[in-house]
Amino acid sequence: MKKLAVLVSGKGTNMLHIIQSISNGELSNFEVSLVISDRFCKAIQYACKKNIKTFSLKRTNTLSKEIHFLMMKYIPDFIICSGFLSILDAEFCKKWAGKIINIHPSLLPKYGGKGMYGMKVHQKVINNQEKISGATVHYVTKDIDSGDIILKKSCKISSQETPRSLSKKISIIEKEILIQSLKNL
Repeated sequence: MKKLAVLVSGKGTNMLHIIQSISNGELSNFEVSLVISDRFCKAIQYACKKNIKTFSLKRTNTLSKEIHFLMMKYIPDFIICSGFLSILDAEFCKKWAGKIINIHPSLLPKYGGKGMYGMKVHQKVINNQEKISGATVHYVTKDIDSGDIILKKSCKISSQETPRSLSKKISIIEKEILIQSLKNL
């Protein structure tokens, strides 16, 4: 059984999808053993209801060290950044290299980097009149959104697309490629 630690900052929709995929047998070799947030959020509330060990930490300059301490206690096989908005420091990324993956709402390397998340990405894609967008699962390194790509998938952008409608399309893709990436790992 592969143990997953999930890092979250918000609603945790991708985390929920992982938990559902475990429950329905699609990810039968996995368990979510730990959920850590950088603020109190809905994802933490949901994980608590599922009796998953949770920690809600404060966003400080020692956040990566605190997360590392918890990881050493629970020793996950993989760490999933699922809408996690804090930046993990270089030392943490080095210690957990090859075990941390992130889901990003664009076709990296486009629209990645500091400050590029959620609706900000979709707005920029629309503003730049892109014809396609998508999502990318990649390894986390000290350089934001620059780790090796595990899997990515695209979708067409219609001329009537809004950031909200694009977000809905991308959310479906994220769930699909995140589960497929875990299966491949």
